[in-house]
Amino acid sequence: MEVKEKARAKAEQYCAYQERSQQEVRDKLYGWGLHQQDVENVIADLIAAGFLNEERFALAYASGKFRIKGWGRHKIRQGLLQKSVSAPLIRTALASLDDDAYREKLYELLQAKARLEKEKHPYKRKNKLLRYALSKGYESELALELLSDNEL
Repeated sequence: MEVKEKARAKAEQYCAYQERSQQEVRDKLYGWGLHQQDVENVIADLIAAGFLNEERFALAYASGKFRIKGWGRHKIRQGLLQKSVSAPLIRTALASLDDDAYREKLYELLQAKARLEKEKHPYKRKNKLLRYALSKGYESELALELLSDNEL
């Protein structure tokens, strides 16, 4: 079996384990010592066989980072950009997040952080909670709205 065929088999296993972006697979193939033409041929084969789908990856990435890690849209967008996902697919993935669930997740995160926060001064406390929400990738307007509407 030639090198390209072995790489394709390994790449199929790599993609079957979890959704991958084209850039992740490309980097892995280069790491295995393949040349550019072989890498592009293997990627084309993986796409044709259904092992690699950039839209499916973007949706799974956005959903997983939101549900499991509690990331906001800004942080998810940055993660997808690092994975070299196209702008239209990033917009699609971010639009797939349910707005009500998004607000609820941020509220739960702020509540949990507020329980752990030792700061008693109301302005400093609110500022710390806002910075936490921003660090998780949430929009400042939404975080401020939740912090103003609720006593955390």
